[in-house]
Amino acid sequence: MSESDVIVPGSPAVPTPEVPAVPAVPTSEVPPVAASELPLAPRPPRRLLRAGGATVAAALVGVVIGIGIIEVRYDDPAPATAAPVPAAAPAPSATATPFGAKSNGNHFGSLRDLLLPVPAGYGLGADDGGFGNDVELTGEQLLAAELDDEVVTMPKEQQDKLRKYWNDLHVKAAGVRTYTTQAGELTISMKLRQFNQQEVQKLNEYTAIFTGETGIFRTGPAVPGHAEAHCYLLPAPPSAPIDRLECSAAKGDLLVVMAVEGVAPLPKDRIVALLAQQLDRLAIPGASV
Repeated sequence: MSESDVIVPGSPAVPTPEVPAVPAVPTSEVPPVAASELPLAPRPPRRLLRAGGATVAAALVGVVIGIGIIEVRYDDPAPATAAPVPAAAPAPSATATPFGAKSNGNHFGSLRDLLLPVPAGYGLGADDGGFGNDVELTGEQLLAAELDDEVVTMPKEQQDKLRKYWNDLHVKAAGVRTYTTQAGELTISMKLRQFNQQEVQKLNEYTAIFTGETGIFRTGPAVPGHAEAHCYLLPAPPSAPIDRLECSAAKGDLLVVMAVEGVAPLPKDRIVALLAQQLDRLAIPGASV
């Protein structure tokens, strides 16, 4: 491995191609904190709602099919239940394999290693749907777990179109890790999706357009030092006790998707700080801000 292949800290900017602003159909798809700083508030559901990542799924469908109907689906919140929270992150393996980014933007190593380790004040969270709470899936597993469920209600012509696009992405893998605060008022899901760099960029930009121009989503916080990242708050009435936020960012061949659910109002500064740590971990050598 040459020096150009070693990951270095930084906050690279990702070029922004022009992407048509075509609305799409959402179908379905979250910061280091001291425990003493956490607000005393009721705990939200210990599971992530299926709405998490819905906008990215919508962008995927929209890029391929271009349907102009908006239909965001959510589950009703489940009653809060107590659940044990691990006191610390799993201990790293003594024989851990190298991981990082090459100068061409492709990442190497396990996606579980590329995912942000569980920070102080957090434990592993609840399972994110059928993904689990700390797992890496192959492209085939991701197809079976996610895309198959989403296209089953589409007309066959659109199903075939979406499956062909999926195959053309050359999806390698996806990594998922969830976090929850010790007080349990935040549940966070972090996903890394590894596929063709150009399509990663296209999907990330399309998501930004989709969430910014439909008028459905509320404007989310910026991520300092990471212009490639954008966040948006999901629809909710002003008095809702639980709020939800999603963020998307492109890092070379990795699409980063973070979904957050927690007691309103969400601690946005802490949330974007967590995302910034994840993006710094994926920094590409030689990139400039």
